[in-house]
Amino acid sequence: MSAASASPSDFPIGLVVAARGSVVDVTFPAGSLPPINEALRIEWDRDQTLIAEVQQHLNATTVRAVALHTTSGLSRGTSVRRTGAPILVPAGDAILGRMLNATGEPVDQGPPLPDDVERRPIHAEPPSLARLGRERQIFHTGIKVIDLLAPMVVGGKAAMFGGAGVGKTLLIMELIRTIIERHAGTCVFAGIGERTREGHELLLELRKSDVIKRTAMIFGQMNEPPGARWRAGFTALAAAEYFRDTARRNVLLLIDNVYRFVQAGGEISGLLGRLPSRVGYQPTLASEISDLEERIASVAGAAITSIQAVYVPADDFTDPAVAEIFSHLDSSIVLSRDMASEGIYPAVDPLSSSSTLLDPRLVGEQHYRIAQDVRKTIAHYRELREVIALLGIEELSANDRTVVTRARRVMRFLTQPFMVTEAFTGKSGRTIELASTLKGCRAILDGETDTWAEASFYMVGDLDEARKKEMRGRA
Repeated sequence: MSAASASPSDFPIGLVVAARGSVVDVTFPAGSLPPINEALRIEWDRDQTLIAEVQQHLNATTVRAVALHTTSGLSRGTSVRRTGAPILVPAGDAILGRMLNATGEPVDQGPPLPDDVERRPIHAEPPSLARLGRERQIFHTGIKVIDLLAPMVVGGKAAMFGGAGVGKTLLIMELIRTIIERHAGTCVFAGIGERTREGHELLLELRKSDVIKRTAMIFGQMNEPPGARWRAGFTALAAAEYFRDTARRNVLLLIDNVYRFVQAGGEISGLLGRLPSRVGYQPTLASEISDLEERIASVAGAAITSIQAVYVPADDFTDPAVAEIFSHLDSSIVLSRDMASEGIYPAVDPLSSSSTLLDPRLVGEQHYRIAQDVRKTIAHYRELREVIALLGIEELSANDRTVVTRARRVMRFLTQPFMVTEAFTGKSGRTIELASTLKGCRAILDGETDTWAEASFYMVGDLDEARKKEMRGRA
């Protein structure tokens, strides 16, 4: 009898023989060992169902599994039932507007999901090469600095890299609002290792902006066991793949934070007894990241577009986990602590951020040329900053002073007030078309605004708004 044709009641019952934190050892009768990644249902005396996922075969009768809920109170001899399948999670319109955990259970104090909701396995193969979409369409976010210097593609992957406190989560929340409103698509949010406070703030913000009706939220929170944080991203992927493959909709998949996924995998690896690899990371680091990232793709007629936040430990971009994530991306958006300390928000570093899409054949010659001129001007300004700090700007040549003037203005022009910060700043959020961004940058670089005050460019939308601010300042 194969696992595919058997019902869970047909499988022999296993017994818990050991429990160490999130890792549970289960013994089964000879010949009935469950395969890797099969879900096990542990029948203990608590209200919450305890689900574990098989990760190792210790011998011919014993498996080592990772629990997705806390195992506090679990005793030896507890019965364990095979499910004959990977973890199955709900998908479809029933989960829109809901907050689920890694096993697909609602955690928003709302009504239970319908009994007939479709369920999908959290493990699946990436789309084959024959199914992948061939068109490369630019994905506009309405955020000036991203659309100009690190443009995204429909069905692509973009990530925001930065240390603690530079604005990654805030930028993710703004993207949810602006992109859902602009593209009228479906959004799946994966909160991996999120603080409970951040999850609550996101829920309130989405309810306030009324985009929650098109958003499904899956959380593996910071206070949950590593198994939940390790699998929350795959639960979100299963939901996103349903919307792409079955409902044929474009999906925006937001993940905050991919580094917490790596950390959870490292915790699991240690509990499973694997020897650590470089810098203490798990030896399976590359394959775990690939399993997550390679399922994010576009197919003919629908796409999953992903924007991810990546915490950079100690602001070290050579960290093995950060470097491995970099290799899977189309666009890399690097957030700078120095720019954040100067009040430049969003604190996107124009020189470190990049995109494979910034090609004149894809974005057009005008966009490409302006982006390169912006980078060149800011790079020259940064080379001169040490000289300015030591000797003063008066010691620079006339040409260098002009570069400094324009670089400082274009950096301030690329700031932007966000909708999600209106309550704190008192400034209404802006969503800017790419044409307005290009027009404003070109005017600054050509010297049309050299006599304007730098403050006129700070936290405005387009050049017309900066002009009005300048006129009010002169009045």
